[in-house]
Amino acid sequence: MDHPSQGIGVANKHPTKNPEFEGWAQPYTLLDLLFSRVRTRVVEITAPREGSKVLDLGTGTGGQAFAFGEKGFKVVAVDLSEKMLSVARRRNKYGNVVFKKADATSLPFRDSFFDVSCVSFVLHEVDHQTRERILAEMSRVTKPGGTTTIVDYALPKNPVFKHMVFSFVSSYENNNYPNFLWSNLVKLMEKKGIRVEEKHSMFMGTIKILRGIVTKPWAVSQTSVS
Repeated sequence: MDHPSQGIGVANKHPTKNPEFEGWAQPYTLLDLLFSRVRTRVVEITAPREGSKVLDLGTGTGGQAFAFGEKGFKVVAVDLSEKMLSVARRRNKYGNVVFKKADATSLPFRDSFFDVSCVSFVLHEVDHQTRERILAEMSRVTKPGGTTTIVDYALPKNPVFKHMVFSFVSSYENNNYPNFLWSNLVKLMEKKGIRVEEKHSMFMGTIKILRGIVTKPWAVSQTSVS
């Protein structure tokens, strides 16, 4: 459920640099509450093992991070927007959830650091090249055999409803949204070393959740921190 509110964490490629975009921090919190069912379902589908370390990319005001944190998992949630992170930190009541400012295309974590990585309503906001870089980074920082979960927009099968949904979402999303819908996300994930094992839909097919397994570590390392 991305709106002009989730900072994504992609330097110089996202409207989080726009003052108007930053002003969505509080409204986003209300929208997040409406999508609590999605957040809970994402945790159920991801099914992290006990003691797992979870990375939440483009965390916004922290809704998905809190859903994982509530179940006792150690969560590192990243975003590029200071206003988003400020709201998330004020809302945080979990000692096992921490928020950091980071660029999703160049994560400051060592290879295979996390058991789980998750990105929600981010990939439709960015161009194809950036989408590839985000998925590559998720693959790199997630352990081989670990889980990656992608949550984003989809289109229902009914032609009339499909047109209605596309027209509505297009009215407030940027030009990357159509490109995302027509792209082969499963193939792109596999290209980056993530094998898709489960596909789920919610809200009459308007949201998709893909659960994948990292099949190989990535050789290209970024700055390593824990």
